[in-house]
Formats: sequence, C-alpha cells, structure tokens
Amino acid sequence: MQILENMQLTLGSRTQIKDKLVRTAWVLSIVTIFYNLAEGGVSTFYGFQDETLSLFGFGVDSFIEVVSAIGIAHMIWRMKRSPVEDADRFEKQALRVTGMSFYILTTGLIAGAGMNIYVQARPETTVVGIIVSIVSIFTMYYLYRIKMNTGKALQSAPIISDANCTKTCFYLSFILLLSSALYELFHIPYIDALGSMGIAWYAFREGREAFEKSRKGSLVCADDCHVDK
Repeated sequence: MQILENMQLTLGSRTQIKDKLVRTAWVLSIVTIFYNLAEGGVSTFYGFQDETLSLFGFGVDSFIEVVSAIGIAHMIWRMKRSPVEDADRFEKQALRVTGMSFYILTTGLIAGAGMNIYVQARPETTVVGIIVSIVSIFTMYYLYRIKMNTGKALQSAPIISDANCTKTCFYLSFILLLSSALYELFHIPYIDALGSMGIAWYAFREGREAFEKSRKGSLVCADDCHVDK
C-alpha cells in the first residue's frame, strides 16, 4: 500500500513539473510576441526615418517572427492537453504566411540594396541600429537559453526547434550590429546595403524552413533540432 502511494505521489510530482514547464514555455512564447512587436516598431520607424535599410529590414523580420511566434503559442496551448509533434491546420497556415512573408522581405531587401548602391544612398545615422542590435543580442540569448532548457526538460522537439529559431535571431542581431557600427564609426560606403543583404540571406533561409515545415506538417527543424534524452 505504501509503495502504491509513493508511486502516485511520484506521478503527481512529475505531472506538476511538466505543467510548470509547459506554462513557462507559454509565457516565453507570449514574451517573444510582444518583444518582437516592440522591436519591429522601433526598427521600422527609425530605419525609415534615418534611411537605414538594414535596420528597416531587421524590423520587418521582427514583425514576421510575430506570426511564427503566434503559431508556436498555439502549439504550446495544445500541449496543455496532449503531447504535440505535428502542426495542425492553424499552425500550417501560420508557417505558410511566415514563409511567404520572408520571401517577400528577401526580394525587397535585395532590390533595396541594389537601388541604394546605384544611387549611392547613405543613412543619416546608424546609432539606433547599434542600440537595437545590442538589446536584441542580450534578449535573444536569454530567450534561447530558457527555451532550450525548457524544451529539453519536456523532451519536446518543437520547443527546441523554436529555441533554434530564436538563436537565428541572435545571429541576425550581430549582422545588424556589425553593419551599423562600421558605418557609424568609419562611414564605409555601401556597408548598410551589405548588412541588409546579410539579413536577406537569413530571411530566405527562414522562409525556406517555414515552407518545409508546412509541407511536412512538422514543427521540427530539418537539421539541428534534437532532444537530449
């Protein structure tokens, strides 16, 4: 009898831990949505005002990430009822919208970079880009570590996949920081255009991955999302 009671207590404890981890993942998805909304608003506003294509593109990327984050939040909401590995209809549609938006952003950034080089356009300043990228680096790293730890604790490949997407945003912030800092310090011609091309490359990769997930009906990355057991 005592053994049975101990087993029930153990199972109850595990369920409580799992529920807590799922709530943590849910909170992280909501934080990701609101942070990207704020980052996108600041970046697009000042990117347009200061004629900084890389900052503007970074901001649009943040808005697209909101759509992806909504899909993740919906997935985690389903996890409260049962384990989730595959995307449902809503999440597949979110992935397709995300993929198409990234492709449009890629095209726009390439065209904009080419036009800026042709007309020899230069940003008024890239100070805001430096500030935004530094804040983003610390924020994305923090979110990445917590998401990864939560995903591993839950043994959830979709949450680990989301953590790796956050890591991509972390790298993207470094591109913005590098291009913004080099221009502000040395006023190197076309460095802003080159920075926007780097962002376009990452946007293309993210768009391709979103369509691949939608096609397979999976919420897991093709290559780098593994669950440590």
